[in-house]
Amino acid sequence: MIAFLCALCVLCGSDRTGADAVIRDRCDLVEVNHFYDENGRHVFDQLIFYDYGELDGAPHLHIRAWRLIKSPTQWPVRDRRGGGHVSIFQDGELLRHVRAGSFRETWSQHDPELLERVHLSPQDRREFFRPRPPIPAAPKNHELHE
Repeated sequence: MIAFLCALCVLCGSDRTGADAVIRDRCDLVEVNHFYDENGRHVFDQLIFYDYGELDGAPHLHIRAWRLIKSPTQWPVRDRRGGGHVSIFQDGELLRHVRAGSFRETWSQHDPELLERVHLSPQDRREFFRPRPPIPAAPKNHELHE
């Protein structure tokens, strides 16, 4: 499985402008969170990506981004060569490759991402890289007169 994902990354390249590009990001910690309702029923699984920072002068893990796990292929895999864990997944039109220094798995009846909003609103987070859409080419002179 790891070999397949690595081969996929190599084949797709690292160009950040193409529609089929692999977008590479880094974070300090990736969490697989299994969320259960108040009756103990499984609701969803999510990837939560964190960076270390401070909150009121104390160390704090800040959420950068989260994504619902829609496929087992999104699950972070340990990268024994490069260290850490790697998650590769389709993120809209992009193929995203996220390397995290650490990994943890949690089971909870609260959503860590919603709780983090008390400290840092989603619009104030340092989200993953988003390429700008390509600027359409200006029409040529002969196209203006047709």
